[in-house]
Amino acid sequence: MNINQLSFDESGLIPAIVQDQQSKQVLTLAYMNEESLTKTIETGETWFYSRSRQELWHKGATSGNIQKVEEIRYDCDQDALVVMVDPQGPACHKGDYSCFPDVLWSKSEKTEKESTDELPANRFAIIEELEEVIATREAERPEGAYTTYLFEEGVDKILKKVGEEASEVIIAAKNRDKEELTWESADLLYHWLVLLREQKLPLDDVLNRLADRHAGK
Repeated sequence: MNINQLSFDESGLIPAIVQDQQSKQVLTLAYMNEESLTKTIETGETWFYSRSRQELWHKGATSGNIQKVEEIRYDCDQDALVVMVDPQGPACHKGDYSCFPDVLWSKSEKTEKESTDELPANRFAIIEELEEVIATREAERPEGAYTTYLFEEGVDKILKKVGEEASEVIIAAKNRDKEELTWESADLLYHWLVLLREQKLPLDDVLNRLADRHAGK
């Protein structure tokens, strides 16, 4: 597939949906022309075309919040792109991790009559939510947040916490204390997700490996 085979609009632009390679969260929607797409491929960082300023712009050129490109996909009509990136900071000019932080409507939102103790239909939804929160904390680094502290301390601190929580899980299991095991398992899972984020290893890669093993590959 060549760039000149893509379907740019009458203004010579194509929409580019930028997505976090790890968390799979949509970070922003921007536009590229042939030149900015070429520069994106050549540099390995996102370049876009500003419709308001009528010029190319390099994401992170002034803020430092560049986006390292991992993969670029095109749709079946060849008139839209998905750019998978490793963000080096917030994507939004407001300082937010994503340009889409607000929810207009969600099927998963509970009604007032629903019990807050019930698990959502997707019982692993909390993992996806936690993964997004961790990614947001890494990008925005809000002061006072524990996750910010872990990322700023670095991999050694994160590894220490993973080791400590793993030991606590073992102790709780040895003591046959289900409540303690529940708490410590949650702590271990959280710190493990932080470690995956720090290592730039998508959770999907781990899940795919499990699937391969289950299939006997």
